[in-house]
Amino acid sequence: MGFFKTNMLKSLEWVDNSTDTIVYKYPMDGRQIQYGSKLTVRESQVAVFLNKGKIADVFGPGMYTLQTSNLPIFTQLMSWPYGFKSPFFADVYFINTKQFTNQKWGTSNPITMRDKEFGTIRLRGYGNYAFKVSDAEVFLRELLGTNPSFTTEDIASFLKSIIVSSISDTIAEAKISALDIASNLLEFSKVASETLTESFANLGLKLTKLVIENISFPEEVEKAIDTRSSIGVLSDKMDTFVKYQSAHAIRDAANNSGATGLGSQIGTGVALGEIIKESVKSTSKGSANESEDVKYCPSCGAGNPKRAKFCVECGGKLAEKGKCPKCGAEVTGKAKFCPECGEKLK
Repeated sequence: MGFFKTNMLKSLEWVDNSTDTIVYKYPMDGRQIQYGSKLTVRESQVAVFLNKGKIADVFGPGMYTLQTSNLPIFTQLMSWPYGFKSPFFADVYFINTKQFTNQKWGTSNPITMRDKEFGTIRLRGYGNYAFKVSDAEVFLRELLGTNPSFTTEDIASFLKSIIVSSISDTIAEAKISALDIASNLLEFSKVASETLTESFANLGLKLTKLVIENISFPEEVEKAIDTRSSIGVLSDKMDTFVKYQSAHAIRDAANNSGATGLGSQIGTGVALGEIIKESVKSTSKGSANESEDVKYCPSCGAGNPKRAKFCVECGGKLAEKGKCPKCGAEVTGKAKFCPECGEKLK
């Protein structure tokens, strides 16, 4: 009788002292489960009974007395149509259904994408996610096998590959620029999470959270972005870009005085002069165009709109152009001396 007592299980339960155990197989050690034994399943746990490798009955949170009424499938598999009161063998697995948070993912290899602004580029990204077991039976069939225990570490690499693959497909299907992705990480995380729902469900899992913390570009793309931002601050015109690049080249040449000496300095001065000259031309041209849109009064010299016929200040009649009373040369109404003979004008 002492032998039978030590080889009978009257109580089955699992107290999870870890933070990463997903599945725990109750150690039977050759013992049998006594008819009428107590089964305790705690919150965020599921207990699964297996008979000869086949999944039988599944128990949610609660306390159960093991007998025919709550082991219907197991009873059928054991060919006990009228119930049973004898000890029996079974494999009992406890599944942890809580959320496993702060799981890390990242791109071990860059994601290649075509961008309308930068062409073909490679992106890297990283973040974290959370998941839990949503269907214990599916999870046991698909992933557990014959392992006595199963932790988040055992599945981390597999889930990470699924996440990275899905994010790559989402980027390709979205057909948006890399800059838009990087500036809208929260929205993009939601879209990527929706595409992963089915993949996780096929494993008996549920993706409860997906966070894309960062999308990074190659160094050359980051430099191009910085340059474009600098140019945008100055002007979006091509001539401004050329001047910007020329100024940088001149600065680098001037700093390299040991190799080039006086010739480099002279070349630097000439190039700088040309840039200043072109800038002055552009400014002068803009001023000339501005003055052509203004008509000056020959009497008081006030500026008037180009189409005005009378001065807005003195009411005098405006002429298209004034004439010097001495030599007859055309002068503007704002002039105080004739540009041809130097005659003082009214």
